[in-house]
Amino acid sequence: MKIVEMTGKTVNEALKNALKQLNLTEDKVEFEVIQEASRGFFNLIGNKPAKILVKVKRNYIEDGKIFLRNVLDSMGIESEISFKEENDMLHINITGPKMGLIIGYRGETLDSLQYLVSLVVNKSHDIPYKKIILDTENYRSKREETLKRVAQKTAYKVRKTGRSFKLEPMNPYERRVIHSELQDNEFIYTYSDGDEPYRRIVVDIRKE
Repeated sequence: MKIVEMTGKTVNEALKNALKQLNLTEDKVEFEVIQEASRGFFNLIGNKPAKILVKVKRNYIEDGKIFLRNVLDSMGIESEISFKEENDMLHINITGPKMGLIIGYRGETLDSLQYLVSLVVNKSHDIPYKKIILDTENYRSKREETLKRVAQKTAYKVRKTGRSFKLEPMNPYERRVIHSELQDNEFIYTYSDGDEPYRRIVVDIRKE
């Protein structure tokens, strides 16, 4: 993190001088006033300039992009990475060939990369927490639609047979999709069972 000390006739002038030297805008830095400007005897003797310490804010998006690029390069995957920030949420999309390698079995590789990027972006606790959504080839929405279909088919089977049914182990996000999809079903209910990473949803018939 770059830090510079700068002076000026006023604090505002010192800040402008620092921004010019760093070639940055004010929103990219934070500063601390070390010494206020003061006028000496008859405004001639003992004048003191304003002195500030300017710190360049960490570029968390660039940190995440560099980390992800290094990982993908080490995997031999050519790709384009785009970032979009909305309300403390970072949407990261990866495009290119061989995206199946990034997704992995049931999205496990994609989830792992998402977790690691989140650690990098939020590592210093110097910014509000950023939720990371990492996606490629619209996998997240496609997977969500698949899970909703699984939820409805399972609910139908449970209601028809009157017996509970356990789904395959899922991560917390996928379990939330299932729970949400079936929460208003008047004939069945859902609950989670087991320990991570083998925790799974049980769909059961509602008792009168």
